[in-house]
Amino acid sequence: MNKFDSIRPYQDHEVNNTLKKLSFDRNIIDTILDTNTYPLIKKLPFSRGLISLMLWMKVRNIQSIKEYQDIFEGIVTNIVDNSINNFTVSGIENLDKDKSYLFISNHRDITLDSALLNLTLRKNGFNTTNNAVGNNLLNEEWASDLMRLNRSFIIDRSDKSKKDIYKSLFLASEFISMSLTEKNESIWIAQKQGRSKDGVDFTDPSVLKMIHLCGRKTKINDFLNNLSVVPISISYEKDPNDLLKAKEIYLTSINSEYKKEPREDLQSISDGITGHKGNVHLSIGKVLNFEEDCYEASAKLLTSKINNLYKCHATNEAACVIQGFPLNDPHFSEEEIENAMSYLKERLQLVEEGMQPFLLRQYSNSNYKL
Repeated sequence: MNKFDSIRPYQDHEVNNTLKKLSFDRNIIDTILDTNTYPLIKKLPFSRGLISLMLWMKVRNIQSIKEYQDIFEGIVTNIVDNSINNFTVSGIENLDKDKSYLFISNHRDITLDSALLNLTLRKNGFNTTNNAVGNNLLNEEWASDLMRLNRSFIIDRSDKSKKDIYKSLFLASEFISMSLTEKNESIWIAQKQGRSKDGVDFTDPSVLKMIHLCGRKTKINDFLNNLSVVPISISYEKDPNDLLKAKEIYLTSINSEYKKEPREDLQSISDGITGHKGNVHLSIGKVLNFEEDCYEASAKLLTSKINNLYKCHATNEAACVIQGFPLNDPHFSEEEIENAMSYLKERLQLVEEGMQPFLLRQYSNSNYKL
């Protein structure tokens, strides 16, 4: 037994059985039915059985991670074609196909942030990344299975004793270091725990502390420089989950306890995938050079680089206009901003008045960098 078995991505010999199990998982079947992709089947009394059979027929011959990722690439390409107007990328020339990188990214969508990076890497002849995912998203076995099939590894954030939490984080740190320095496999990790729900992107020093755990005898700047850290910034013109994010941060702001519905994360994943996103841009930075032996300084450098890479959209500037904020060097025409304002005003009508400022700030905060 390998010490990383509890957190590592799945391997080829585990693929087929896992896919068979997932094909008959009720949570996945219900989610597919909820998307209304198969409206006629949904009306039938044996709809779940039909969906399960259809799924199994599609995946029954997949025997390896590469074959699974070939299918997944097609799915992500279809998402781009059907829910994104223009998907653009900058900075791919900063990477070397023979090297591994620690990609540290802002985080807006549960699955698409890393998926769009990996789609870009594959199409340009690079290997895909091992993707860090918190176990707060993996309360159900099916969720863990889906993530680990697609080269995700688990960072355990459960409520345990301090000793157990330390052991879990140390194991994740070891896995990250081993992947990068021994196996030449790149890593994707978000700059902080959880998505940015208010449009503010910042790097949490605790993420760097976790990465550094297994090398704590080495200065943090030397350790990070050895891992070839590359900042990533992704921006969505329209966020399909903006209403749900506004509700959460509104309730949190008035000291109301926010309890997620049982399938809320799954619904967020589904909405993020199927919802219209307008234009999306992925910015890939250059390998960073960390000069200070300090977590806070290193985090500040990452925050600055990620924010500088962020590409604003018309919705970002339109949200500022609606709130009466001055624009920082506007990049869009009056017509583009007016169209974006019309879109945002339509979204505002879908939430109660108290939530509306929080909806707008998701977009306007992205226009003002720390």
